[in-house]
Amino acid sequence: MSSLADSAFAAFDLITQLDPMLGSVVARSLWVSLWATVIASSLGICFGAWIAVSRFYGRGVLLTLLNTLLALPSVVVGLVVYLLLSRSGPLGYLGWLFSLKAMVVAQSVLVFPVVAALTRQCVEDADRLHGEQLQSLGAGTILRSLLLVWDERYVFLTIVITAFGRAISEVGAVMVVGGNIEGFTRVMTTAIALETSKGDLPLALALGLVLLTVVLCLNILVATLRSWRLREDGSTADPLQKAWV
Repeated sequence: MSSLADSAFAAFDLITQLDPMLGSVVARSLWVSLWATVIASSLGICFGAWIAVSRFYGRGVLLTLLNTLLALPSVVVGLVVYLLLSRSGPLGYLGWLFSLKAMVVAQSVLVFPVVAALTRQCVEDADRLHGEQLQSLGAGTILRSLLLVWDERYVFLTIVITAFGRAISEVGAVMVVGGNIEGFTRVMTTAIALETSKGDLPLALALGLVLLTVVLCLNILVATLRSWRLREDGSTADPLQKAWV
């Protein structure tokens, strides 16, 4: 292709014609990122909510470590997971290296600090506003954190979407532990990098468009659910009191 326009038209043709290679890469990428998001979000929301409402010795150090992990390079995560899953590593007996499972683990480790840090901040802010009220109603630490998470559930949808976007757009860690094997561990980001280096711009552009479309659709869904919820909650009653009652 000699021009960007020609590459773009060819990319649209690949998408509209449901190119088998394009479809397999997209499906594999969605599978890996969705599982990583589910695992990281489940653990990260619980961990972040617990830190937000708990007070213990060393909490400040733990928060500093958690915030530091937000800037952890993806290739470092890939290297650590690689060493753990390699044949000589402590988890080498699992035989997960260069597999989709290893890619899920790498993305989960990468996304977990994002979910945990955002959850901690969100729940801590909500606890400042409603914590005393919940304590007066007899809610303990665990129940208080659960009620605060439920009250801010649409914020957490945004956090989950952010986690998914971080996972599906990641390239370094999955390339290290997955190996970018065609038909087996090649996902959208690694395929874009490879096809661009090979000069196959139409396929790279097609994958990039699909990636952007997936994230856009998820954000539209969250915005729609949020607007429905705001219309349903027309009353001015405190949502925490309604959840408690």
